[in-house]
Amino acid sequence: MQKRRRFKQTQSLEERLTEEAQSLREEAKTLPPSAKKEAMLRKARHDEVAAHLTEWLMSPGLKPPV
Repeated sequence: MQKRRRFKQTQSLEERLTEEAQSLREEAKTLPPSAKKEAMLRKARHDEVAAHLTEWLMSPGLKPPV
């Protein structure tokens, strides 16, 4: 049986998503209008939303429903 490769993340999920979104936006700026550019911008928006949702879910102010 193979052992799973595990490693510790050095950055939080929010940081990784934010960095990926920034790099996708920078790369998309260099491309002419195309389907690939739109897909990159869409992925960047998804990453930003996921980062915000994760941050919101982990916030101490979040209360369970009563």
